[in-house]
Amino acid sequence: MQNSATPTHCPYCALQCGMNLTPAPDGTVEVSERADFPVNRGALCSKGRTAPAVLSSRVRLTSPLVRSGGTLVPAGWDEALDRIAEGLSRTRAEHGPDACGVFGGGGLTNEKAYTLGKFARVVLGTSQIDYNGRFCMSSAAAGGIKAFGLDRGLPFPLEDIPKSGCVILVGSNLAETMPPALRFFTELKENGGTLIVIDPRRTRTAEQADLHLMPRPGTDLALALGLLHLVVADGLVDEEYVRERTAGWEDARAAAMAHWPEYVERITGVPVPQLRDTVRMFCEPESAMVLTARGPEQQSKGTDTVGAWINLCLATGRAGRPYSGYGCLTGQGNGQGGREHGQKADQLPGYRKLDDPAARAHVAEVWGVDPDSLPGPGRSAYELLDALGTDIRSLLLMGSNPVVSAPRAAHIEERIKSLDFLAVCDVVLSETAALADVVLPVTQWAEETGTTTNLEGRVLLRRQAITPPVGIRSDLEVMHELADRLGVEKGFPTDPEEVFEELRRASAGGPADYSGITYRRLAEENGVFWPCPTPEKDAPAGDEDVHPGTPRLFLDRFAHPDGRARFVPVSHRAIAEEPDEEYPVLLTTGRVVAQYQSGAQTRRVDELNAAAPGPFVELHPRLAERLGAAEGDPVAVVSRRGRAVAPARITLGIRPDTVFMPFHWYGEGRANTLTNPALDPTSRMPEFKACAVRVEAVER
Repeated sequence: MQNSATPTHCPYCALQCGMNLTPAPDGTVEVSERADFPVNRGALCSKGRTAPAVLSSRVRLTSPLVRSGGTLVPAGWDEALDRIAEGLSRTRAEHGPDACGVFGGGGLTNEKAYTLGKFARVVLGTSQIDYNGRFCMSSAAAGGIKAFGLDRGLPFPLEDIPKSGCVILVGSNLAETMPPALRFFTELKENGGTLIVIDPRRTRTAEQADLHLMPRPGTDLALALGLLHLVVADGLVDEEYVRERTAGWEDARAAAMAHWPEYVERITGVPVPQLRDTVRMFCEPESAMVLTARGPEQQSKGTDTVGAWINLCLATGRAGRPYSGYGCLTGQGNGQGGREHGQKADQLPGYRKLDDPAARAHVAEVWGVDPDSLPGPGRSAYELLDALGTDIRSLLLMGSNPVVSAPRAAHIEERIKSLDFLAVCDVVLSETAALADVVLPVTQWAEETGTTTNLEGRVLLRRQAITPPVGIRSDLEVMHELADRLGVEKGFPTDPEEVFEELRRASAGGPADYSGITYRRLAEENGVFWPCPTPEKDAPAGDEDVHPGTPRLFLDRFAHPDGRARFVPVSHRAIAEEPDEEYPVLLTTGRVVAQYQSGAQTRRVDELNAAAPGPFVELHPRLAERLGAAEGDPVAVVSRRGRAVAPARITLGIRPDTVFMPFHWYGEGRANTLTNPALDPTSRMPEFKACAVRVEAVER
């Protein structure tokens, strides 16, 4: 393509950092600083700096692959697409449309996520679609909708964080998961604000904190309730705010009062003086925030846990006010937009509910179909994967690697192997793609144009910077070709801007209204915050009538019909699998700075592999002494679901009753072989963050 620099965005986490890409004479792509983008102001982590490495034909797929005699071999596009269409058609004919499953990813652009949801419901007629974003922030989304009537990761821009008086950061190690964001917290402290980090490990992020609480994994709900108890007992409730802007306080208050400080200390292991210090630091300044991430959310009670932290914000008048509020730090690159536009089991574009007749009618009109033809809500992500090979016989998978990333991963691998037919669209031959009957090589971030929505709710334009290799097609082209082969000749354009124009119409009037956003505006304005509706039809034309977008939500009213936020009464309950005599230790999982998610892309980058070459087991010296394990010795972590082996990493920065493993790797160190698929009853989030294990020394 052109040799000049193209302003675009990183393909990895939900910061969606701005960067410039320039094709080099040797065929590589150079990354340079893009200081004008306010989220990262030019700063990039090691993953962002090395992102072009995955564009190399040395590591990426360059030809369709089809299974022949048990082996994947190169094939032409027509043969590969025909095989997929035949496989899906055969399944529908023999078992019905719901025997066809579709599984998407939080890294897909808005255009792809929108089209994938439409493809599942219009072309296949299946209800069985979900995506790996279910494993990301679904509990925060459910909690936000209950409390505020609307879910957007952050209801304010990141630039508001340094202006707050105090931030409680719950279960986030952003110094490793999204390093450019750490500067907002550094600036917070420079401005006189305080940072409280809640994490069972002393992470790089916790080292920056003014106060670090180390609760037992799975007890964040009790911790939040204990803090609210102290707020009430110490007379720190903002009674006027509660009276004027909320509903349901009395029931939530009663639930919190059952969690007195000493009781909470016994549950969490956090000393009462630290609980009191937290309340003082949170309530003294005029403004304060609570930000959660996967720690409290990836639990079988994640929705209630988020609700408890929101209750703390509401009781102290810290929501819907400047530089205050509750927010969630979204993980995946398009985790926010990915669920807003239809690849989640229960949602239609614009964050509409699939079981809402008005929503069905609106979207069906845009799609040109009968509302009654749209299937109802389907299974959540883990439940869908668990049904593979039984109720679901064929699967179309885009941009996900559940063999590594799903809980109880070895079981999910067996379910995938039991399918009648599997088709995967991906950039690389992931561990899941290696099991497929057909693999399609598709374009990636720098080779295509499309939009994403970052953790702030800022819709962004990723621009194509280079021409994809010969033989590579986009996901939009794949769905167009498959729709045509399956009898739907219209409605699946391949041009991303044309898809976005349709997405605008489909989202119009919905909670996530993108109708006032255009590619031109995204290019000119460094992104636009949703909701951004189109001006009223009878309003006079002119630029002054263009909606500016909504950087800050809830300043005037919350999204419930009466404008009030809702307290949700919650009480502590145990994790699904408490330690016992056979499995006496708790396992918690997470990420490291040099790898990303299932590692399908980052494990193919030499620099990143050198920095993080493999899994490890982080454990306290007391536990290591009991095992007779020294630093670097192999240890086995065993749960009721499987066994993983990795070198010991001994540190005082973890609780003695807890071990930690990163989940980026396949093979004998696959952490998600161990994790518990117990589901939150509302969000259907699996309990990645806490399960019972035993740790054993390994003879080598």
